[in-house]
Amino acid sequence: MWETFIEILTKTPWYELLLIFSMKIIEVTMGTLRIILINKGYRKYGVVLALIEIFLWVFIASAVINGLSESPMKGIAYGLGFATGVYLGSLVEEKLAFGKVLIQAIVPKDKGVVIADTLRESGFGVTVIDARGMDMERKVLLVFANRRDSLLVVDTIKEYDNEAMIISGDTAKLSGGYTKQIKQLFK
Repeated sequence: MWETFIEILTKTPWYELLLIFSMKIIEVTMGTLRIILINKGYRKYGVVLALIEIFLWVFIASAVINGLSESPMKGIAYGLGFATGVYLGSLVEEKLAFGKVLIQAIVPKDKGVVIADTLRESGFGVTVIDARGMDMERKVLLVFANRRDSLLVVDTIKEYDNEAMIISGDTAKLSGGYTKQIKQLFK
């Protein structure tokens, strides 16, 4: 029995398993980026990634399927590569942080103007709205920001009011107004 198990583990050269694992990671990570690019309006780049992704998939899947009965380790390397690619793709997406967000903060009236001015000094456009909470006057701050700047905006708000209600959400389309400009990844 042990001989059969060891034979299964050693039948396929380690470099072939590593290649399947690595290529699957690259393919799945590219798939994640493709979906994000298309959703954010970068269709041309998404199509290019789709073409590369499908070529990788065809070659990797055929190598695994054709040799699966002789070497089950190929299937295991493929599955581990897929799972790792999903995880890595989410990390890459988080680092690239495509898109814009709308950050809404509900703060006490006396802190609202100070926070808005501080954010404006940092280059962010801020709209301030008078509001009434359960027991006091409030300000609602609306800030459209690049997603990669959202943590800076939230940290600035919390610096002045650690109990501020902060709501953040992705924005699909934005037209007009003022947003802090950043160097674009794609032109």
